[in-house]
Amino acid sequence: MKYSYVSHLECPKCHEIYTVDEVNQLCRCGAPLLVRYDLNEAKSIFKKEDLNSRKKSLWRYHELLPVKNQNNIVSLDEGMTPLTQLKKLGEKYALANLYIKDEGIIPTGSFKTRGASVGISKAKELGVKQLAMPTNGNAGAAWALYSAKAGIKATIVMPQDAPNITRKEVAVSGANLYLVNGLISDAGKIVGKLIAEQGIYDASTLKEPYRIEGKKTMGYEILEQFNWQVPDVILYPTGGGVGIIGIYKALLELKEMGWIEADKFPRLVAVQAEGCAPIVKAWQEGKTESVFWENSKTNAFGINVPKALGDFLVLEAIYETNGCAIAISENDLSEAQKLVAELEGNFICPEGAATFAAARILREQNWIKVDETVVCLNTGQGIKYPETVETNNVTLLNPDDVIKA
Repeated sequence: MKYSYVSHLECPKCHEIYTVDEVNQLCRCGAPLLVRYDLNEAKSIFKKEDLNSRKKSLWRYHELLPVKNQNNIVSLDEGMTPLTQLKKLGEKYALANLYIKDEGIIPTGSFKTRGASVGISKAKELGVKQLAMPTNGNAGAAWALYSAKAGIKATIVMPQDAPNITRKEVAVSGANLYLVNGLISDAGKIVGKLIAEQGIYDASTLKEPYRIEGKKTMGYEILEQFNWQVPDVILYPTGGGVGIIGIYKALLELKEMGWIEADKFPRLVAVQAEGCAPIVKAWQEGKTESVFWENSKTNAFGINVPKALGDFLVLEAIYETNGCAIAISENDLSEAQKLVAELEGNFICPEGAATFAAARILREQNWIKVDETVVCLNTGQGIKYPETVETNNVTLLNPDDVIKA
């Protein structure tokens, strides 16, 4: 039996084919490449029931992941994060079936771990010795740590305003860390020059094809955790958009495998911040690509991406599932983060909080119905963003003071 049924790489724009057995980055037309599998062969061998006895990690789906040789896997047992119903918050939002998929409960503390595990594993299989990437923080932290485990030298460039904890994760891994006075787009330009001059592996978002494959396992897991019943709505915080692209890809693959109903997909919602909402603007205008968002700013640092390389794929996922895109104010984002912690005990990241604020607004607009099953993706731990939470309710005591309960 094959370990993986990976077949080839394909350009979603011009449909040119590339091999998975050598390094390929972007298509010649400039578009990202997507990994394709021999799903006809896979579905004749790989069955849902096979998962029952497998380890609770994303590599349980190895037949539909791109690594051919199991020995090349670089893993910290990531995956199978909790999918939990939030009854108190659901009652407040008038949502009877509100769930959190909590990606904070994963090595490195964010969903970026999924892309790092699969991306680094495939890079190892391809013989990569050195890589570089721009990041808003969490992706760089994850790729630096997994690179260390794989024995790959990593160069990480991030905005100087990136969360301090993610800087420390990169530094402790032994990677080369550079800070830039600017945005992730500026970090990307610096990495681009390095790649062009030295020819090392470009691990930038969507400039290597395998990060999506790690992220798509969130889609596999959500469906498996719902016993292959399709939820009505999935809300995802969208910056570079790899997560929502991956979840949509997972849905298409599961449909072709015959594992989910052929006539129903969840409505996918791309959630952005009002201070950086290029996907939302494009969707509102019925466009298939976005325009660079000038002077972007938000406390949800991970979604502060002025222009995503895969924006056309994000918009396709929204249109094809009858989803939508919505921008959230900083105040609504902060209030949702506080409410999730107060009512449910989950200290979620600002990006994750944006999805809950979006769920509330879309319910108020009746875009989401009261009895629909709704999944909000929390993409990281709140403790990685301590500066985003105020502690005004703290009282300083003297040693002899008495507290009244």
